[in-house]
Amino acid sequence: MSNDNWQDTQAAEIMATGIPPQNPLESAIVATLPPGSYTAALSGTSGGTGNGLVEVYDLEGSTSSTLSNLSTRGYVGTDDNVMIGSFIIGPGDSPIIVVRAIGPSLAASGITDPLLDPTIELHDGNGAVIGFNDNWNDPQVQAVRATQLAPTDDHESAIVTPFLTPGNYTAIVRGNNNTTGVALVEAYRIE
Repeated sequence: MSNDNWQDTQAAEIMATGIPPQNPLESAIVATLPPGSYTAALSGTSGGTGNGLVEVYDLEGSTSSTLSNLSTRGYVGTDDNVMIGSFIIGPGDSPIIVVRAIGPSLAASGITDPLLDPTIELHDGNGAVIGFNDNWNDPQVQAVRATQLAPTDDHESAIVTPFLTPGNYTAIVRGNNNTTGVALVEAYRIE
């Protein structure tokens, strides 16, 4: 499915969610999806550029579905031009979460300007830093390997967070020493 200007298609369904976009030029899709892997691609109309936000909401509270992984690829600049990935842990839940910042290994997938040394910070809903990593194999090497989600390059970053409490969390990816390039921020839920 695709959408440009959310009011042009599915307007009634989108309004019924209670979370329609604020601007009529923004996009939204309502879909019931069977278990599997999905990709949402965000692009500017007519080649437009700028910062964007992709959100995924599970609107079926009565089902036992679980969102197990989110990832976003984008350009990481300097100063405030960082990459941000966020997730929410619902009430009554306390999973183990792994967040990763991938850069150098993207070259094997044809990315010509990968972020060569990404760092990752994990913040709680109050903005406090609850985790930081630059080079995944220090200091949580055993925990990262136990999840079977160890990055393939030593310069990539990972944080294992056991039993996070319900709330909002934000992962921030930066380039070590203000380096820039394309990176991937990922969050995995470990059962």
